[in-house]
Amino acid sequence: MSRLSAHSPNQRTLIRSVFAVLESHYGYFDWWPDTPPYQTMLGTILVQNTNWRNADKALNNLGKSANNPHLIELLPLDELAQKIRPSGYFNQKAIKLKALTEWFKVYQYDIKQVREIELSTLRKELLAIKGVGGETADAILVYAIGKPSFVIDAYVRRIFERNGLEAPKNYETFRLLVEQAIPADTKRYAFYHGLMVEHGQQFCNKCALCPLVSSCFPNILFYP
Repeated sequence: MSRLSAHSPNQRTLIRSVFAVLESHYGYFDWWPDTPPYQTMLGTILVQNTNWRNADKALNNLGKSANNPHLIELLPLDELAQKIRPSGYFNQKAIKLKALTEWFKVYQYDIKQVREIELSTLRKELLAIKGVGGETADAILVYAIGKPSFVIDAYVRRIFERNGLEAPKNYETFRLLVEQAIPADTKRYAFYHGLMVEHGQQFCNKCALCPLVSSCFPNILFYP
């Protein structure tokens, strides 16, 4: 099976086809936990380089602070780091949480004010925060703020590569490619990213049962 380069006219068809198969297989579901926006923001930092179970333990350790940026602002850095220890890299993540909270403070910790700002402006601001890269910024935008910005992670890359797409190595190029194939819609972007994560966790090492088995050609280089 040949690969479709990022410039192939059929690339968007392939992207839409993969999502359609997964949507048919799983049906609709809300993937990200139903949490307040600020807590969701914290979660995008805490889940970096770990799994959600560990990130959730850290959030639980924060208690009421997880939904109160005023408390995170006042909490000493070393104390914050100890509370989020279960998430790993806790000293670095504490610094990141402080930086993210400082950005949120510019908007008086009011998510309504944030949502009034243009997507492109918010994304630039988020990417300027220490410890916030493309994947984290897009997760904050789509899951916490409610803006249509598609999250590219390892699951998205692996699944599309295995299904014949020559996925761009550059994060921004890949994100724009997916967004060109799927019309901007916050709910759909959130759902489709969740589909990829759910599918990657359930099937990427169980090929015989995979709903994409007819189009997927696993290569040893792509396995985790």
